[in-house]
Amino acid sequence: MYREFYGLREHPFSKTPDPRFLYPSRAHEEALARLQHVAEEREIMMFTGDIGCGKTMLTRALMDSLDDSYRIVLILNPRLTANQFLRTVARRMDAAPASNHKDELLEAVHRRVYEYHESGITPVIIIDEAQLIPRRDTFEEIRLLTNFQLDETNLVSLIFVAQPDILRRMRHRAYAPLRQRIGFFYHLQPLSEGEVSEYIDHRLRVSGRKTRLFTDEAVSLIHRYSGGIPRLINSIAASALLDAFAGESRLVDKDNVMDAVEELGL
Repeated sequence: MYREFYGLREHPFSKTPDPRFLYPSRAHEEALARLQHVAEEREIMMFTGDIGCGKTMLTRALMDSLDDSYRIVLILNPRLTANQFLRTVARRMDAAPASNHKDELLEAVHRRVYEYHESGITPVIIIDEAQLIPRRDTFEEIRLLTNFQLDETNLVSLIFVAQPDILRRMRHRAYAPLRQRIGFFYHLQPLSEGEVSEYIDHRLRVSGRKTRLFTDEAVSLIHRYSGGIPRLINSIAASALLDAFAGESRLVDKDNVMDAVEELGL
């Protein structure tokens, strides 16, 4: 109902990671460029950012940007033992181990990776929420996957997507063998106030709105209470939009935003 009232085709502040809504801030463009470079050059990357900053959306944008010469292995739930992790990778690569013993799993994945290489295909392993990996031995099995290489090139791209807490873990000497193999580190920063304004307008344009909908004061308050985190921006903006609609207001103003902030407990 409110979509028609505001000239929208769809919900502009959905929390789903739809790459169509990816706002190309300087930081987001740089992050995507680095992710693409890591995939193309078969490198290893640690990609961090606070909760809700847009990491998952960027990985979806990366996946959409890669052609058929890449095989994506996406692991969304990394709470896995070392053996479970290897089984998951083998299954996603359509490898066929003789058994579920670790040596057989590694050999099956190894064989499949070389088959991909001979066919001109690069496997890209993306581990989302990597800070949830429970044990050091799982990280050790992940490190062993980076041994798949020829004299002149690596055979696998590996991207850890994680909250910043993982960096403290990586500094421990027990993780030094893996840490030393990570060629790229990138931390995704929150949006500035000017970027929050552009972010809101971008999402509204994608949803069909042709003119501005949020006042400058409303945007300033959204930046203050969201800290520039896209997920919080979406929550506040969505709630404020409904509040404005309930009052039949054609613009979302500071009072609507403050009502949303109070409702969300921010």
